[in-house]
Amino acid sequence: MALSGLDIFKLLPKTNCGDCGIPTCLAFAMKLAQGGAELDQCPHVSEESKTALGAAAQPPMRGVTVGTGNDAFTVGDETVLFRHDKTFVNPSALGVMVSADATDIDEVVDAANAANFERVQQTLACGFVAVKSAGDAPGFKAAVERVASRTSLPLVLMAETSAEMEAALQAVADRKPLIHAATQSNADAMIALAQEHSCPLVVRARGLEAVAALTEKAAAAGLKDLVIDTMPATAGEALRDNVFARRAALEQKYAALGYPIITFPGERSGGDELLEVTYAAVDMLKYGSIIVLSTADAWAMLPLLVLRQNIFTDPQRPMQAEAKIYEIGNPGPDSPFFVTTNFSLTYFIVSSEIESGKVGAYLGIVESEGLSVLTAWAAGKFVPERIAKFVNDSGMAEKLTNREVIIPGAVAQISGELGEELDGWNVVVGPYEAAEIPAFVKQRAS
Repeated sequence: MALSGLDIFKLLPKTNCGDCGIPTCLAFAMKLAQGGAELDQCPHVSEESKTALGAAAQPPMRGVTVGTGNDAFTVGDETVLFRHDKTFVNPSALGVMVSADATDIDEVVDAANAANFERVQQTLACGFVAVKSAGDAPGFKAAVERVASRTSLPLVLMAETSAEMEAALQAVADRKPLIHAATQSNADAMIALAQEHSCPLVVRARGLEAVAALTEKAAAAGLKDLVIDTMPATAGEALRDNVFARRAALEQKYAALGYPIITFPGERSGGDELLEVTYAAVDMLKYGSIIVLSTADAWAMLPLLVLRQNIFTDPQRPMQAEAKIYEIGNPGPDSPFFVTTNFSLTYFIVSSEIESGKVGAYLGIVESEGLSVLTAWAAGKFVPERIAKFVNDSGMAEKLTNREVIIPGAVAQISGELGEELDGWNVVVGPYEAAEIPAFVKQRAS
């Protein structure tokens, strides 16, 4: 059972030194009990207390890693119900399922490999391939081997019997696939396979109560890396189960449900792919950790990956682009030279509009702590001194013959002072709205 704040306080050094970043030991103990702090923040806690506080120091949701190497993903380890309370930690994994008897296995796997996109300097990609048995152990093994030979993505193995699962594990156990699933009828055998091969295991049963009974059985056998599947029949049931499981784990510290959740939105969509993607989006918001789709095509995968990027961005730390000079198109010595802030969305929008103008240009991204143009200007992060230093250090004086720097129209008021800071440069006030950049570039080129 999780310790209360007062129980934890009794085991702390009670120095009230503030070295943990929290004013008092009692306040630190309360945060630790709520999952809002980590024991390692206290530099003075004794080894005996660390042992005693081990359970309280762990996140209320178990972190589970699937796969090996650079393509492995981790889910769980979450400590809050809402991202604005702190942040969500490990992004949901999105993947595609293929049946072992399908005729298009190669095409599905190739689509999963190709589902790799770049957005605001981050790579968004399909996370895994799930292979579902058709009831034939040799055929299942052959299909898993075929998939494994075509992709380095983590694998999810789906079979109803331990014989089928054992056959597949003989081929890919070293890749630490996720085993799906231990049920009420095969739990002992699946738990044994997960233990033998050190693989994470899905526990699957109808409803939270039945799932909790199976996770307790698996935990008692020594398994820690578990994922839960409550087999919801409708979108409403899925939403209910996911929310109740997260609340039970985080608010009630109910360990039997303190695991990541796997969802299958296609099972509830009746074959409607658009509805499946909609359900997948809801699953991601509340609180699916591993989401298995029936397609990895870009039309389905990309919007879900973008949604995931937005959900799992720390709301207290804006996404930032690297501060440097970007060459867009094929710029030359007479090409326009824009500057703006390093807020990722600003970079994404401005660079996209410059590209649409179809004229080579340089884009200078000035370090502004991830703030947008007006916010950065108001905070003193996008001001003439900083911009001038960036331009002078960038080497653009040697690249450009026109010596012009174009600033956002939103901060036109700094043009005069910036001109004084930039000796030998002509400061041009650009458009107020990024959408006006293509016309602005074409007008200046004519």
